[in-house]
This record gives sequence, structure tokens and C-alpha cells, in this order.
Amino acid sequence: MRALPTALCFALALFVAADAHAYRPFDGTDADVADVHEFELELGPAGYLKEGHEHLLVVPRYVLNYGIAEDTELVVDGQGLLSFDNPTRDGVSRFTQNGNDVFVKSILRRGVLQDGTGPSVALEAGPLLPSFGRENGYGASAATIVSMRNEYGTLHLNGVFQIARETHDRDLFTGVIVEGPHTWVVRPVVELFWERDFGAETRFSALGGAIWTLNDSWAFDAAVRGALVDDETAFELRGGLTWTIPVY
Repeated sequence: MRALPTALCFALALFVAADAHAYRPFDGTDADVADVHEFELELGPAGYLKEGHEHLLVVPRYVLNYGIAEDTELVVDGQGLLSFDNPTRDGVSRFTQNGNDVFVKSILRRGVLQDGTGPSVALEAGPLLPSFGRENGYGASAATIVSMRNEYGTLHLNGVFQIARETHDRDLFTGVIVEGPHTWVVRPVVELFWERDFGAETRFSALGGAIWTLNDSWAFDAAVRGALVDDETAFELRGGLTWTIPVY
């Protein structure tokens, strides 16, 4: 009986309308945040990644967003990687948990994504946490995001500076996301980015896919990404969902 109120609240939350931001399946993000006391789950239950000679199952890839104040959200993200290779290369465990981050994202300028006019501008910053099985140590990240929208589509520009885990090398990321008209139920999306880790590698990446907005609380996405990592190629399949609910 004690569990009944919780179960009823959970069932009710499934039918409560909220704006779905759906910024899966990208590596970059948008200049918007969850409303106060609103929770967003961006989940990729399973994906496939081939990078060089390594074949990996991404299980899962997730982003948790929670509106902690007006125009500010807390972001927690990461992904699990399961290697298909046996034995695993370089003695690394077959399953690793990496890309663990905790960020605070705040709107610097309220614009078109906040039902205003002109570009929306946001800052996202925080620590990079240790990756279990791959990279140890802590790092830091700071990103500036600018978003613009009109009747023809939406554009998001990302610029990120990071201090890498373990090595503490500098890392620069610049990316652009282009979406089809926001009023379309299914809209095509493209992302291009360049990343330079000054202690390791350079990446050029291109992603193409689509986002299907089912209703105000649910959106689904699918995408294919190709990349050049120094002299090696990478290929990735992504698919997932975004679920948005008010907590209270």
C-alpha cells in the first residue's frame, strides 16, 4: 500500500505535457535548459561504434537534465562501452564506463528558444569525472552554445574548451547542428564537429539522422555518424529517446 501513491504519481507523470527538447542524438547541445523542477531523460539504450579496429556496443548512453533554478539546469551524463573484441585490446576490461560528467548549464541570453527574439546563448561548465576502465583522473569543461531558429530550421553552434582527464592536455571542440523546421513532426538533422586533443588525436565527424516528436513529453531519434580519427575511420549507429516530465 505504501508503494501505491508512488506508482500512481509515476503513471500520472507519463501523461503530463511538457516541452521535449530532444537534443539527442548529437555530441553537441542547444542553448536551452529544462524548466524549474522539470526532469529530462535522454537515453540511447544501445548503439554500435567501430573505431579503428575496435568494435563496441554502447550500453547505454545517457544524459540526465534537471531544472534547478530559473534558466539553469544540472546535467549528468555518461556511457557504457562493451567491447566485442576477445581478448580485449590493451588489456582493458570488456565493459567500461566513460564520459562521466557533471555540468551546470545556464542561459546567458534569453532568445528564440525561450520564446523571445534573437539568438539564445548558454554556458555549460563543470568537472569531467573518472572513466572506469579507460581514463582515470579528473578534468574540466566549459562550453558556449548559441542557438538560432526561424521558419526554415534551427542552428546550434558549440565551442568547448576542456582539460582532459588523466593527461590534463588541452582539448578544443567546435561543432554545428542544423535541424529542419521545428514544426515538422519528423525533422532531419545534421551535425558536423572538429575536435583537437593536443596530447592525443584530432577528430572530424559528420552525423545525419532524424528526430520524431511524438508528443510534448516524448521524442525519438536515429542517426548515423562517420568520423576520421587521425588516420583511422570511425562509424557509429545511434538511436534513442528523450522523455520530459515535471517532477512537482
